[in-house]
Amino acid sequence: MSRDAVKTLFHPFATAALPMPEEGQKVLFLGAEAGFDLPEGFGATLFPVQGFRPHFRKLEAARLDPSAFPEGNDFDMALILMTRHRGENEALVAEAVGRLPAGALIVMAGAKEDGVQSFRKRIDMMGFETRHLAKYHAQAFWFARPADAEALMTAFRKKPAMVAERFQTAPGMFSHKDIDQGSAFLTRYLPKGAKGQAADFGAGWGYLSVVLAENSPGLEGIDLYEADYDSLEAARANMLANCPSMQTRLFWHDVAGEEIRGKYDLIIMNPPFHEGHATEPSIGQAMIRAASKALKNGGQLVMVANRGLPYEPVLAEVFKSSGETARNARFKVLWGKK
Repeated sequence: MSRDAVKTLFHPFATAALPMPEEGQKVLFLGAEAGFDLPEGFGATLFPVQGFRPHFRKLEAARLDPSAFPEGNDFDMALILMTRHRGENEALVAEAVGRLPAGALIVMAGAKEDGVQSFRKRIDMMGFETRHLAKYHAQAFWFARPADAEALMTAFRKKPAMVAERFQTAPGMFSHKDIDQGSAFLTRYLPKGAKGQAADFGAGWGYLSVVLAENSPGLEGIDLYEADYDSLEAARANMLANCPSMQTRLFWHDVAGEEIRGKYDLIIMNPPFHEGHATEPSIGQAMIRAASKALKNGGQLVMVANRGLPYEPVLAEVFKSSGETARNARFKVLWGKK
């Protein structure tokens, strides 16, 4: 998503296309990101909500007092910064509608790659009168919360999914419809009968942790680290449903940017390698460095990556020994030993 979209979201107020929220009003900001300045005269109190830990930390650094999830239903207006996932955008609208009174404004903004135009047209086709404007390579549009919102809530409410008939997921999570092919490849090479304490860096909705627990029931426990709050909650449910006897701790954590305090005998991971639409191998490289610091002497990292990503030099730099276990047409399984 274009970072400019967050500035576009406030443009209707700065240009007087919308009345400025007044002091004493409460404005819910779903999908909030830092990088904006409130227009002069914006007197309302902003309540930013952001479940992705790196964005949450930037909001904290900007002293915007964010929350990981929305609470309360006494807001006067809602702002929504769109994502690239249609189902997630729908869920954000349903969330806003459920927390606003009839007639309250919902203001959304997104870039072309977020599907903002088609999403606005869909709102129009549902009978809502929208207005819009473009700025900063993105578009903002707005409409009033209807008095009878049941049809909209039914159409847009988040629809949970089940993967392989045993994993709970939802739109917006990584690979929420199917098991990721890279993770599936890695499971062929996960240790069997592992002992000690293990961790899953970037655990998503818990697929790799469940497989590891099934392969190695003698583990003392598995710690799951995940940056997306909703994915972590799904992982909690999936671990409980599939391997309830495994000792599990879950951490809402930015592995690439926050210190890991635990010490582990085994770390597994399928690190993300995209920032928006661009390939960004530095995320995985940072996670490899974090894994090296978090492993005990003699501990091992086992990971999967796209074949073209340059992780081997970092593995060689931070581990006593490292190598490749297997590869196929798309992926490679790498390891490092502390």
